[in-house]
Amino acid sequence: MAPKRPPCLLSLLVLLLLLLPPQADTRSFVVDQDNNRFLLDGVPFRYVSGSMHYFRVPRVLWADRLFKMRMSGLNAVQFYVPWNYHEPQPGVYNFNGSRDLIAFLNEAALADLFVILRPGPYICAEWEMGGLPSWLLRNPKIHLRTSDPDFLVAVDSWFKVLLPKIYPWLYHNGGNIISIQVENEYGSYRACDFSYMQHLAGLFRALLGDRILLFTTDGPEGLECGSLQGLFTTVDFGPADNMTKTFALLRKYQPYGPLVNSEYYTGWLDYWGQNHSTRSIPAVTKGLEFMLKLGASVNMYMFHGGTNFGYWNGADEKGRFLPITTSYDYDAPLSEAGDPTLKLFALRDVISKFQEIPLGPLPPPSFKMMLGPLTLELSGTLLDFLDFLCPQGPIRALFPMTFEAVKQDHGFMLYRTYLTHTFFEPTPLWVPKNGVHDRAYVMVDGVFQGVLERNMKHRLFLMGREGATLDVLLENMGRLSFGSNSSDFKGLLEPPILGQRILTQWLMFPLKIDKIIKWWFPLPLVKRSQPQAPTGPIFYSTTFPILGTVGDTFLYLPGWTKGQVWINGFNLGRYWTKRGPQQTLYVPKPLLFPKGILNRITLLELENVPPQPQIQFLDRPFLNGTLHRTYVYYLSTDIQDASEPMELSGH
Repeated sequence: MAPKRPPCLLSLLVLLLLLLPPQADTRSFVVDQDNNRFLLDGVPFRYVSGSMHYFRVPRVLWADRLFKMRMSGLNAVQFYVPWNYHEPQPGVYNFNGSRDLIAFLNEAALADLFVILRPGPYICAEWEMGGLPSWLLRNPKIHLRTSDPDFLVAVDSWFKVLLPKIYPWLYHNGGNIISIQVENEYGSYRACDFSYMQHLAGLFRALLGDRILLFTTDGPEGLECGSLQGLFTTVDFGPADNMTKTFALLRKYQPYGPLVNSEYYTGWLDYWGQNHSTRSIPAVTKGLEFMLKLGASVNMYMFHGGTNFGYWNGADEKGRFLPITTSYDYDAPLSEAGDPTLKLFALRDVISKFQEIPLGPLPPPSFKMMLGPLTLELSGTLLDFLDFLCPQGPIRALFPMTFEAVKQDHGFMLYRTYLTHTFFEPTPLWVPKNGVHDRAYVMVDGVFQGVLERNMKHRLFLMGREGATLDVLLENMGRLSFGSNSSDFKGLLEPPILGQRILTQWLMFPLKIDKIIKWWFPLPLVKRSQPQAPTGPIFYSTTFPILGTVGDTFLYLPGWTKGQVWINGFNLGRYWTKRGPQQTLYVPKPLLFPKGILNRITLLELENVPPQPQIQFLDRPFLNGTLHRTYVYYLSTDIQDASEPMELSGH
């Protein structure tokens, strides 16, 4: 007979078992229907979350941003997974470097944050094509976000790669993912295809099991088409909305369980040509406190916005095409550079009334660096480097082809033809059916003539002799990311018309600018043309050392018009100084080389170089610059003012 254990030892063992973290098979996150709340491991739980997108923040800065979110009182982070960021070509997947989703989940766990995951397949997020890969449009008849078999085959293939990767990170499996969204704001899409939503829900269940909480979210007007029986329903709204009315409407679709606002807007996005968006601190804090008093769970969108580096910004179209700025600062509690704002401290004060805030101060703002002015040197026109930018040579066709048809996903493509007649008088060039997607930079024999722009009803007037070269550089300014999300093809969608003649026999040059700048710049010496004002597409560059302490900084481009910037081969994004509102581009410290190594900056200016081609690095952002007209280089008729302000609702 075994000896009896002393009672005190038994009590100690029981206490130790209670103190141990729950094992994977005992962990749970569920809806308590009877008491309208969540239960985490059987204990009442409410999340106060914030959105941050790993794809808008350099990987080396993930930990910093997540730590600051936790120290602000948040207990969860919500983020999307952009399909096009991870499957750039059909069947080609990238989860390395800044695309390492698992590394981000791990950083969130180290910051003691739960995860609310939003894998799409459509995400909106003001991201290129709402996260859908543009190669889907190589099938011009595809119906996106529906039960179209062609679309579902691609979706199924993607999720069979993605979802098994995140399966070990589900909360009940020992990870930190407590819930997963199915699709995104589907009620704002015109299709209202319940078969599609049911297919997705079944796919998620098949790959992730029955224990994970699946949910939908929509604005109040989208709940009818966006919600689905069997999935937990949440709603999106901001401080200006009637919260009582909106939550009452939510109860029609989700009669039990906690109230959840999955996107409580702390700020708003910016469009080129409109003012920088802001949301007042009192409005945001008052709304948050109201919801927390109701016992609701809330996710703040955004808590840290970040940056649309490269070509990743999305666009909206309401009345006219509205591309989104490079900055995704969003007037969020953590600034674009990751600095705590007054809004953050005010929100933390509200959160502290309802749950414990981690002890310790928030880190101070990062060191900001100033440098310059620096003078840039002419590298050559874009046409000078055409053989390097398109080494495989042009594609020939009777009529112009879209970006998608020639497998050019982002950036720029040059269309070239030759005049078959002499035009002695100024002759109108135009593209019917709004066929410029999105901006066209027109040159005759290398001389810049002006710009044609999507949704702008104007024409260029050209002259030229028979045999003259007509070049049209097309810029993809970002595919539509919200709402109807119709297939947004890029390039020349219709053949241009000069006078009464339809222009045919086109050469198309898909340009690989990023590759050449990353590996070859400065380019080999070529016979450089001497551009005449106005310049048109042209490269400028310089090198510079940093003699003092390297820090975050903001690139200011006074007098420059519009273009793209690279620093040390990294595509910072677009600038559009003459249209605004964004006047500076955020340059994170990790992109810069320290003392002893030269940094290189390269600009592709698309329209007009200032008399003094200089730039500066500032120690603070300038996101609300004055708007200007940009059409100053050519005669035109019926021009709409590009700086006309316009209000836009919807997210």
